[in-house]
Amino acid sequence: MSTTSKASQRISALLDDNSFVEIGGLVTARATDFNLKPAETPSDGCITGYGVIDGNLVYVYSQDASVLNGTIGEMHARKIANLYDLALKVGAPVIGLIDSAGLRLQEATDALSALGAIYQKQIAASGVIPQITAVFGTCGGGLALFPTLTDFTFMEEKNAKLFVNTPNSLDGNVITKCDTSSAKFQAEESGIVDVIADEDSILAQIRELVGFLPANNEEEGSFAECTDDLNRVNAELANCVGDTSVALSILADDNRFMEVKAEYAKNMVTGFIRLNGVTVGAVANRSEICDEEGNVTEKFDAVLTSDGCEKAADFVNFCDAFNIPVLTLTNVKGYEATVASEKRIARAAAKLTYAFANATVPKVNVVIGKAFGTAHIAMNSKAIGADITIAWPDAQIGTMDSKLAAKIMYEGQGTEVISEKAAEYEALQLSVSGAAKRGYVDQIVNAADTRKYVIGAFEMLFTKFEARPDKKHGTV
Repeated sequence: MSTTSKASQRISALLDDNSFVEIGGLVTARATDFNLKPAETPSDGCITGYGVIDGNLVYVYSQDASVLNGTIGEMHARKIANLYDLALKVGAPVIGLIDSAGLRLQEATDALSALGAIYQKQIAASGVIPQITAVFGTCGGGLALFPTLTDFTFMEEKNAKLFVNTPNSLDGNVITKCDTSSAKFQAEESGIVDVIADEDSILAQIRELVGFLPANNEEEGSFAECTDDLNRVNAELANCVGDTSVALSILADDNRFMEVKAEYAKNMVTGFIRLNGVTVGAVANRSEICDEEGNVTEKFDAVLTSDGCEKAADFVNFCDAFNIPVLTLTNVKGYEATVASEKRIARAAAKLTYAFANATVPKVNVVIGKAFGTAHIAMNSKAIGADITIAWPDAQIGTMDSKLAAKIMYEGQGTEVISEKAAEYEALQLSVSGAAKRGYVDQIVNAADTRKYVIGAFEMLFTKFEARPDKKHGTV
């Protein structure tokens, strides 16, 4: 492997020192049409091989933009496909570092067919081994399916481009008006990108992500030594009902929370924490974002949105595929109510409900605020299969806000009657003690003690096994 190309430098920065072993370094292009000479395509523009990240085996391919602009030809694609074959046999993650001008036009249908073969390998690997993509240069056209067929996508914040159609080819758009290929757009609008950062930070965060993940779907989760106090009390948790990313950081071992898709559907938080050394996937409703000083910088309504539901559903599906337990922090009072959201909200909420109900991994739900109506049901409730439901003492669980319920039930009876009945309704139908008496809540715990109770619940559920009816797959 050449040590001077950017492609090789990325591999060296990503992997443990001196651990990379190149495979197929002598491969060159076979096509000679349009004066394309094999001697001019070292490694055919793609460096492939294996190495380790903190001792964990991974397979890596890195496209070399200095060779025919990193374009994908027949042999270039075959190297990536062969790497997938090895990774599937061994059961280890595949990491792709993308920097390519796209399909190699000189090789025409040979390149096109080879690109399709990569799709086939990615689909075969889905749910079997983790797949991670990082976009450092151009990733356009059919190549844009690479990151969307994998599990996690990182994108360099300034120079990387990700698109199916270039911004200037879109009706009524120019790149100066809206750069649809930018990392910002793909992270905030399309939701394809999990993390945007500079190159060095991306490589460091991929290393961190690999540490959270099991090598394959046969492993029973991912584990690390825990040096944190299992019984740690956190009085500040009670103030984190709004910004649940902060709550998850407080709950986590060593306060480390790795959030994914942080810029997309910000009212729903997804990411990984460790509890007693065990990787746990976390999903949480969020109604505000606080800065490092604790000041609120953004606010959201405590409702389910279409984007938020789909973001959470995809994350839960990943966790279930790789035997990663799921923790939810629930604070939701209903669904987003706009004409635009009405186009998708039912389908998106159904997808979220399906993902939680279909998941057979250990599932723990902590109700930290409001849990109203069917939106609460969709958020990993006991009704759809949560194994343990914990609630904070001042949480509320029921069909709707007490004042709204009273207005409906006692319409036309005056404000005094409605206020009185609303207070009765809140005490009787919304209290966590009422829900606990009916078996919908297993434990009522003080917010400060949440960590030890959640750890205890997951430890109890460690050997959980749940059989399901035989079927090829669901259709939601």
